[in-house]
Amino acid sequence: MQQFKKISQASVPSALKKAERYRLLNEPSEAESICHDILEVDAKNSDAKVMLILSLSDQLTERMAAFEEAREVVGTLANDYDRNYFMGLLCERRARSHFRHGSVGSEHVAYDWFQDALQFFDKAAKGRPEGNDDSYFRWNAVIRTLEQHPSLQPHQENSEPQLLE
Repeated sequence: MQQFKKISQASVPSALKKAERYRLLNEPSEAESICHDILEVDAKNSDAKVMLILSLSDQLTERMAAFEEAREVVGTLANDYDRNYFMGLLCERRARSHFRHGSVGSEHVAYDWFQDALQFFDKAAKGRPEGNDDSYFRWNAVIRTLEQHPSLQPHQENSEPQLLE
C-alpha cells in the first residue's frame, strides 16, 4: 500500500489557505485531507483544527459520520469558549442538514439539534472573549430559523393509545 507523504512545517500557512479555498469551492473532503496533513506535522495547530471541524461539518449532508469525527476534534480545542462555540456550530449544522433532508420526522430531529446548539452557544457566550459576539450571531441565526419555520417543533408524543379498526 502507498504511504502518505509528510508535508513540511514551512508549508503549513499556505496549506491552511489552500484548505480554506477548497472549502469555498465546496470541496470539503479536499480541505479535510489538507487539514489532516497539517495536523500530522503540527498537532496543536488550532487553525487547522477549526478548519477540519468546518470541513467535516460541510460534509454532514453526505455522511453523518463526519459529525462524530468533528466532535472528537472539538474536544481537543484549547479552551471552553472554543469547545462550546464549535460544538454549538456543529449541532446547528447537523440540525440544518436534517431539516434540508425533509424526510418524515426530520423537522423534530432538527428541532432537537437546534436546541442543543442553543445550549452550547449560551455556554460559549458566558465565556466569550471581549468583543467577540460570534456566539450571539449563531444564537440569533438559530432563533430566526425557528421563527421562520413553524414546522420545526419538538416531537409530540401521543399519550392516547391508537386503536386500529
